[in-house]
Amino acid sequence: MKAGYVYIMASRLNGTIYTGVTSNLIQRVAQHRRGEVGDFTRRYGCKLLVWFEVHEDMQVARRRELLIKKWKRDWKLQLIE
Repeated sequence: MKAGYVYIMASRLNGTIYTGVTSNLIQRVAQHRRGEVGDFTRRYGCKLLVWFEVHEDMQVARRRELLIKKWKRDWKLQLIE
């Protein structure tokens, strides 16, 4: 089993938010900050890590990411707070 991280990046306080999943959180955050991860995060400047959680299994992390992506924005903001 490979560990997984579900994370949320933001552009600024109450700005654009992006939810993702990765097996290497430190590397992925660095990629976001350099603008190397996808058009969406590059376009909206999602460079601040504002929340994450660790899962022992990558499949569990992926399911959690998909669940969070379906949430309303207010729920995501409450999770971050």
